Amino acid sequence: MHWGIRKKLIITLMAVIILPFGTANAITYYQTTKSLNERFVSTNHDLIVKGEQELSTYLEDVAQMSTVLYRYTPFMNVMRDGVSRDLTYNQEEVRRAMAYLFNSRPEIEQMHLYIDKEKDSYTNYHSTISGRGTYEHIFSHPYYARLNRLNSFSVIEPPHEIYSYNNISVIPSSQKVDVLSFHNILRDVPSDKFLGFLSIDINLSKISNIAGRLYTDDIEDLYIMNDKGVVIYSSNKDEIGRENKEKWYTQVKKEPKAGKSLEWQDNHFSGVIVYQDFSNSFKNWYIVKRIPYNVLYQSARQTAFTNILIAIITLLIVLMATLFISFRLTAPIKVLIANMKKVEKGEFEADFGSLGNDEIGMLGRHFKLMIAKINELIEREYKLEIENKSSQLRVLQSQINPHFLYNAFQSIGTLALKLKAAPVYSLLTSLSTIMRYSMNMKEDIVPFTSELKHVKSYLLLQKQRFDEQLEFTINVQKEVEEVLVPKMILQPIVENCFKHGFDQKVEKAFIHIEANLKGEMVFISVKDNGIGVTDEQLNNIREELFQGVSNEEKNRETIGLKNIYDRLQIYYNNQAKMDVCGNEDNGFTVTIEIPKVMPKEVEYS
Repeated sequence: MHWGIRKKLIITLMAVIILPFGTANAITYYQTTKSLNERFVSTNHDLIVKGEQELSTYLEDVAQMSTVLYRYTPFMNVMRDGVSRDLTYNQEEVRRAMAYLFNSRPEIEQMHLYIDKEKDSYTNYHSTISGRGTYEHIFSHPYYARLNRLNSFSVIEPPHEIYSYNNISVIPSSQKVDVLSFHNILRDVPSDKFLGFLSIDINLSKISNIAGRLYTDDIEDLYIMNDKGVVIYSSNKDEIGRENKEKWYTQVKKEPKAGKSLEWQDNHFSGVIVYQDFSNSFKNWYIVKRIPYNVLYQSARQTAFTNILIAIITLLIVLMATLFISFRLTAPIKVLIANMKKVEKGEFEADFGSLGNDEIGMLGRHFKLMIAKINELIEREYKLEIENKSSQLRVLQSQINPHFLYNAFQSIGTLALKLKAAPVYSLLTSLSTIMRYSMNMKEDIVPFTSELKHVKSYLLLQKQRFDEQLEFTINVQKEVEEVLVPKMILQPIVENCFKHGFDQKVEKAFIHIEANLKGEMVFISVKDNGIGVTDEQLNNIREELFQGVSNEEKNRETIGLKNIYDRLQIYYNNQAKMDVCGNEDNGFTVTIEIPKVMPKEVEYS
């Protein structure tokens, strides 16, 4: 292996710079991470303690919402006496109370009220209060049974998909969100007699807003678990409502109450876990924040990165100074070599400026002069060849001047009118229209009406040929007439009807053209009553159109359809469709499906 002076100098300088900087950076990184760990844990623990207090206050407020009803005497009378005593008035009181509670918090999705007096059941879903229902087996609901059994005031059902209480709420499947349910028991005061239940379903938006301020999304993890270990909220939405059986959570519950954090490492997480248990009404609930090491030590890594960046910049400055002189000499030679390789490939261009005033610079100037001379000779030869071909083309064009043909048709047509040969004039007009449309090379995209006029002129000529043996109909929806389409997509299909569909066996030929707009798609069909095709022939045609299978015989039969299909795919960015099929009573049908609006880059290109 050859080691040049340039390479040896570069390696020596790199070693002298990297070793001191690397040692200092490692020591700094260790001290910084140790300090950050302690400070970060303390800060985050204070943060989740405040979050726990805010969440506890919020959940307690929602749980206590039913106490408002005790201050509303008319409603409490309905709970004691039942709805039937004064049905209209009492139901209005029920609706008023439920509407008041529902509108008190925007996160409420649904409420359910059960009045034990007559087993009545009402729901309020998205401000829609249901009719009166009967809930006979109220204690079949597990949380109502639990309230009655434990003699509790309120229980919280963990996050779950919203459901219809007593099957009287109409909840569309598309609007079934996850909710947290607060089930409250209503008792008379002061007798403590059981009056009924009130359930409040809230979405998780408010909890999500509070929890969202406690962690950084996509970087840190946050969990809120109830006393059963069920996840009330998680930064991972898929875990909400599930029981947390992770080993790290089991370890958190074993830690002392006075603890703040623990370090954890497994296949899924490596970092510090900061935790806090709830107090008061939500005993044994936990709020846990997981902070990966890469986040915890981010500032330390940034400091280390800054030091490394300084070392790299210093190293680059030294390297640039070392390499400047050597590259100063070799760079012009490399430029000349690169341009010579381009010339070898046939690219006669010199993409460099002055290479200096020394011998290498003089060589570069002479090289550029040589390239310019070669380009001048090539350009002169190309211009001469192009001029010769243009002259030949003008000669050919003068021989088949379209204006000469149109004037000739006009003269013949005038003579036909003088001789009272109106059919001849009509045929000449149709033929002139066909040739004018076909020879107009300026327009590739035309309104659908232009295609219809062209194909109608063609059919009128064929009508003269077949007389009473040919009938045709054109049925086009008004909205389709001004739709822009590629030119010459109808006439070749109709021409195929005469080439392959009609022979001596067909006593009367019939062609039907139809175009309709369905939504944003245009459907065009051309149907004839010709001799039709066999299943084998139909399969061969489809292979030629859609699979590219080709042989000489198939190519003669489907070249027109293949050309139309390929052009449609180009114009409509592969959004167009074409289908061919045989009719039940013989005949053949070609169907085209294209978008109503052509892509802009095609339409205006």
